[in-house]
Amino acid sequence: MDRVALRGLKARGHHGVFPREREEGQTFLVDLVLGLDTRPAAADDDLTKTVHYGVVAEEVVAVVEGEPVNLIETLAERIAQTCLKHEGVQEVEVCVHKPDAPITVPFDDVTVTITRSRV
Repeated sequence: MDRVALRGLKARGHHGVFPREREEGQTFLVDLVLGLDTRPAAADDDLTKTVHYGVVAEEVVAVVEGEPVNLIETLAERIAQTCLKHEGVQEVEVCVHKPDAPITVPFDDVTVTITRSRV
């Protein structure tokens, strides 16, 4: 299976279990790896035979900016399901970064990574 990756998609969302997270929001970063067969697109040099990663990026940002959820696990699942709606995408790996998570000790990042497929 071939891979198309989008790294560092950035959006502001209001996800989290604490009132401050819901009220103020924070920046989330999303990395995607889409699994699909790119041979038909490459053979014909035809965008319609692959996934339009610009459209996927816009849809993922809309999910992050959309309806708040408590957990980034839930956010990752919603993003995965959005990606799998694209016909050629057979599998997706989603990594949601929450670099401003409300943690009381020094840290660089918090991430949740999931893999989902049509199978």
